[in-house]
Amino acid sequence: MTCRIAFVLFPGFQQLDLAGPMAVFEVARLALSGSYEWRLVASAPPAVRSSAGVAWPAQGLPRQLGDLDLVMVIGGDGVDAACQDSRLIAWLRRASKSGARMASICSGSLVLAAAGLLDERTATTHWSRSRQFATDFPAVRLQPDRIYVREPAVRQQGLPELWTSAGMTAGIDLCLALLAHDHGEDIAREAARQLVVERRRPGGQSQFSPLLDLQRPDGRFGALLDEVRRDLQRDHRVEELAARACMSPRHFARCFHAETGATPAQAVERLRVEAARAALESGSASVLRVALESGFGNTERMRRAFLRLLGRPPAAFRPGGVGAG
Repeated sequence: MTCRIAFVLFPGFQQLDLAGPMAVFEVARLALSGSYEWRLVASAPPAVRSSAGVAWPAQGLPRQLGDLDLVMVIGGDGVDAACQDSRLIAWLRRASKSGARMASICSGSLVLAAAGLLDERTATTHWSRSRQFATDFPAVRLQPDRIYVREPAVRQQGLPELWTSAGMTAGIDLCLALLAHDHGEDIAREAARQLVVERRRPGGQSQFSPLLDLQRPDGRFGALLDEVRRDLQRDHRVEELAARACMSPRHFARCFHAETGATPAQAVERLRVEAARAALESGSASVLRVALESGFGNTERMRRAFLRLLGRPPAAFRPGGVGAG
């Protein structure tokens, strides 16, 4: 059965957010004839200018939604204006009730959130938009460290299947996962091989934005994060961090997440992985010593954190290293 896709564009969309996913489905169609077909749609056809200045031809938003199986909103710098496009928002709400799967690439998830489609559901977005997302759409269970997130449909509540992804290349990861879901792992692996990309990066692997991405110049937690980084072996549980910030643990955790887009535990883990990675790449210390000095306590805990955030074990970051840590 053919999956009929509508790629939703808006002025200022990012071309790679479109080209990457389209290439996945193109390769899949070559391997499995008739598996996918698509069209480019927008609320202001017939041409939509990308952030690079190139105009792409697009059809108007379809009035008949029964022939769409997947609606995919592309991201880009124009996303803020797209969130205010009442025609587009209304159409997305209609589309979500048609039975089609809803998806977004990169910051396109903000448009889905603006339409109310992500309320009380789990989603991700590009790390640079995480703080804005958490502030503007507090009803969404944002997972800022995820490469992509799939939320199954809840038919009894009329909720569609949702797929959201992080940065540009994470859109390719999402589409490879969609392809595996639709037609099996073998064809997804073949598509990845043709595109010369990794198959597969798990959706739970972190985007791993570094410390500076967590901080605002005027943010209240900048000094606290610097203190954590200077002494990674110290107890940095949320209760301890809250006490240093002179806040209750619950209030601290809520405010910290609103400002940084990450939980305190996620932030501490990132800082430890960041420090451990730099130490391993320098080759100046053993894996055990790095684990102890970066606050993990043991090599197994560090290995799990590396796999979760970087997708590779610690030993892979030592000079010439390729094995498991």
